[in-house]
Amino acid sequence: MAVCLRFCGRNQNDPPRSLTSILGSVADRIAAAIDGLGIDPRPTGLVKLAGRDDFRIRVGDYRIVYAVDDAGDLVLIARIAHRRDAYRH
Repeated sequence: MAVCLRFCGRNQNDPPRSLTSILGSVADRIAAAIDGLGIDPRPTGLVKLAGRDDFRIRVGDYRIVYAVDDAGDLVLIARIAHRRDAYRH
């Protein structure tokens, strides 16, 4: 089952600036993980965040925080950040 990927922010079709500032192989791994969410929105290693309807996956020292809308076949990526900053508002 393929789902539609959207990013929170100004342009929902483009990745956030935080992703474009990440360099090297980590950025490639993050991009691959995001592509994988389009195929399987609940991959192995997924963690549901306490007190929220969001999920997170780990990619090295980075976290991808996202929500899944099963009714609309949509994955909304809320945040891509280093683990020390991922859960701060």
